Amino acid sequence: MAELGPEERELFESLAVPLYEETALSGGLKEDDPRIVDGGELSAALRLLVSLNLLAHDHENAVYVPVDPSTVQSHVVGPMSQRGAELLGESSRWARAFAGLAQAWRRSPTVVRGPITEFHGQAIQTFINGAVAEAEDELLTAQPQTGRELPSAGLKAAADRDKGAIERGVRMRTLYQHSARRHTPTRDYVAEVSAAGAEVRTLDEFFNRMIVVDRRLAMIPGPSGTDVAIAVQEPALVAYLVDVFERAWERARPFTNTERSMMNDIAREQRAMTIRMLIEGHSDPVSAKRLGVSARTFAGYVADLKSEYDADTRFQLGYTMGQSGVSGHEEE
Repeated sequence: MAELGPEERELFESLAVPLYEETALSGGLKEDDPRIVDGGELSAALRLLVSLNLLAHDHENAVYVPVDPSTVQSHVVGPMSQRGAELLGESSRWARAFAGLAQAWRRSPTVVRGPITEFHGQAIQTFINGAVAEAEDELLTAQPQTGRELPSAGLKAAADRDKGAIERGVRMRTLYQHSARRHTPTRDYVAEVSAAGAEVRTLDEFFNRMIVVDRRLAMIPGPSGTDVAIAVQEPALVAYLVDVFERAWERARPFTNTERSMMNDIAREQRAMTIRMLIEGHSDPVSAKRLGVSARTFAGYVADLKSEYDADTRFQLGYTMGQSGVSGHEEE
């Protein structure tokens, strides 16, 4: 007998059981019944019943006849129960083995011991995954859109990891920039974790990546970029970072809210941010990073402003906006 799984059980429940009941009530099922011949809608159900020895083929009378299911059940369910018990025992032994690894890891010199520790390269994600797995109460994350171009598999792994934390009762809040609303993989990730119970909001301004676990541990980028991360366990520093997050959270807008009025407000905030970048004289790459968009997209924002103020050059645009008293702070 082939190994049985969820697909076979679904077939059994939906089609094979009714076919068995019909056969039992009628006293037999003719072998030339068009429903059970090759290609018939019940051919798969018949094969399953025969493989389970629930129907026997009476060649002399050219019919399938039912077999007492009580004589078959133990042969099907018994091995499954035994495998389940074996798997439970094996999982328990694996858990004990991993407990020994955890003790060795805690003795490792790379483990966070002081208030501030650096992690490099692949060790960063390993540490983050471990910290999230140990979260008990709360996760706060800030994810700037710039540099968030993870492959779909990476975002899926992040979604599974974060949903696991939420299912354990951990409250999760995440901040993105407004530009994340136009990034399809990020929208898919947000849809998954939001359905699990996470809260996600977006903000117009740039901020650095940050993860805070249970208000006792914070992860922030190192000075050289994304290849270095700093783990902070100093209570005063963690409390300061949490305060920064909370202030930004209050100004942010729910990711899942797509009402026209909300989207209009977001468009106005991005327009005002573009104006401020121009007035402050930032380069296009710096301005694009602050808005979480590509340099090409930022150039498009500037082109729209030139058209709006009938300006041919950036200098003319800045002069016209200055004459009009535009500062980029009017709509805050």
